[in-house]
Amino acid sequence: MSTERNDDLAVALFGELFMADQLARNRISKILPKGMELSHFSVLNHLARVGEERTPAQLAKAFHVTRGAMTNTLTRLEWAGHIHIRPDWEDARQKFVSISPSGRAARDSAVAAVVPQIAEVAQALGVDRVRALLPVLRELRLKLEEEAP
Repeated sequence: MSTERNDDLAVALFGELFMADQLARNRISKILPKGMELSHFSVLNHLARVGEERTPAQLAKAFHVTRGAMTNTLTRLEWAGHIHIRPDWEDARQKFVSISPSGRAARDSAVAAVVPQIAEVAQALGVDRVRALLPVLRELRLKLEEEAP
């Protein structure tokens, strides 16, 4: 395949990914519980899945955002009572973040609202096709993560 055709394929791939990402984010943002932003849901979901404390730096790295952006999200989540932030008892410069019972309830409520929408899309595409697509998307994500600064 010529370089020009490879370039066209790459542009088409990322064009579709970017548009699908934007449409998915818009759809999910509209159905999240009142006052919850997609970034809040993402952090709560991550903390619920890992089941242990994380530092703000670890969270920023996991989401590929700046520490400042993560601090802003964490401040809002703490204000809402969805997370607990505590100092590191051994290194006062560092903090640890954990999900609170309120945060877990908010996350569960958001999942309950979001899952039917996502399931509807997966069903429309065909479960077998989605199942076959996941390894390719995962491999693409991992490739992009290893190349990330």
